[in-house]
Amino acid sequence: MDNQESSLFKDALIRLTRNKLSLFSLIYIISLVVMALITPFVAPFDYAYQDLSLGASAPSADHLLGTDTLGRDLLTRMMYGSRISLMVGFLATSVALVIGVIWGTVAGFSGGKTDAIMMRIVDTLYGIPFIILIILLMVIFGRNLILLFLAIGAVEWLTMARIVRSQVLNLSKQEFILSAEAMGVSKISIVFRHLIPNAMGPVIVYATLTVPQIMLLEAFLSFLGLGVQPPLSSWGLLIRDGAVSMEEYWWLLIFPSLAFSLTLFSLNFIGDGLRDAIDPRTADS
Repeated sequence: MDNQESSLFKDALIRLTRNKLSLFSLIYIISLVVMALITPFVAPFDYAYQDLSLGASAPSADHLLGTDTLGRDLLTRMMYGSRISLMVGFLATSVALVIGVIWGTVAGFSGGKTDAIMMRIVDTLYGIPFIILIILLMVIFGRNLILLFLAIGAVEWLTMARIVRSQVLNLSKQEFILSAEAMGVSKISIVFRHLIPNAMGPVIVYATLTVPQIMLLEAFLSFLGLGVQPPLSSWGLLIRDGAVSMEEYWWLLIFPSLAFSLTLFSLNFIGDGLRDAIDPRTADS
């Protein structure tokens, strides 16, 4: 089993590296993450530093991407903004991943009334506009980054749970699961040693596609003033500020929008590449 899984992983990795667009996107995302990690050491200015005498100045040798209306260096704020946007995207996806995998696995493996009740709960939550739920949580409990991660992750796990449940229902009928049950292997061991590892392929692909969705949602919340609060910045907050003054100061909107769009496209290309690499129907292509 281990040798077979290792071979499948190697084949998927080879197919992924052959996808030039996905490979370039992966390199870009890795570079972006590294840049976000070292931002405090390489940023040209402090993210909250203001030079009111400059105001909103166009790109120049001193400020490569210009400054905002408060004289703050846009490049610095974009670099710090990448830390917030990426952190929200990856951590909220992790929350959604944990909840969705556990919920879907329990529902699919238990079956019967337990499965029916758990999935009806999912269907009910699907009927609630998630943006209203997030806004309600943030209004009740306050606006901070930790709550932002939890709130977004807590409403993005529903599709994840359905995907995992579908995989578990299929895997539960496989011979190696039936053999483990016949040998008296505990249900917990079956779940964590067999079901979850074998269901992770589609889950990883969906998780990769969830990150840009969550980053877009964070940008939307920041655009409404419900996300990251100044003097901190995220790409969504920078885009909101740039949209207000885009007719006079075009660089305040163009540069954050380009960075945000390129990141979203790259994450989606990586997700598409992983899907094609893992899909056994592409093995002979």
